[in-house]
Amino acid sequence: MTKKEIEDRIRELKSDYVRIQSDIEKLDSVGGNTVNAEKQLEEMEKELAELNKQL
Repeated sequence: MTKKEIEDRIRELKSDYVRIQSDIEKLDSVGGNTVNAEKQLEEMEKELAELNKQL
């Protein structure tokens, strides 16, 4: 991956992360199941950490 591709992927992940956090808050407020969304966030955090190492 080029530096630009890594930076683009990081921006994409951050955007998705914020969206999923919002979804979790909505689900939580109505008593919904947030387990899958929380797992997605954990995976995204791992990928972000790895991408930041590559920069």
